[in-house]
Amino acid sequence: MTTVFLAAQAAGAGGSGMSMLLMMVALFAIMWFFMIRPQQKKQKEIQKFQNSLAEGMPVVTGGGIYGTVKKVDIASGIIEVEIAKGVTIRVDKGYVFKDATANQAVAK
Repeated sequence: MTTVFLAAQAAGAGGSGMSMLLMMVALFAIMWFFMIRPQQKKQKEIQKFQNSLAEGMPVVTGGGIYGTVKKVDIASGIIEVEIAKGVTIRVDKGYVFKDATANQAVAK
């Protein structure tokens, strides 16, 4: 009885390899559609926003500091952000993530 079970199991092993491969491909495709693709889309939107920074835009830095862009130095990638009257900080362009007005509109 045991030998019949082992023989049947060995005969079915050839087909299970192909189904296992198909399952792995399907799992990767699902993971790509639900995890990787949206993250890539979000990164492109952030990059587009960072490239469109201009003076006078309200922004939020990566550290959570709200301010207004006062000067954009494209060559060095440094942005001066005014956080209070007469107080400006220098921030790398890569650490400015979103428009502050968009965040406030959602809160209301």
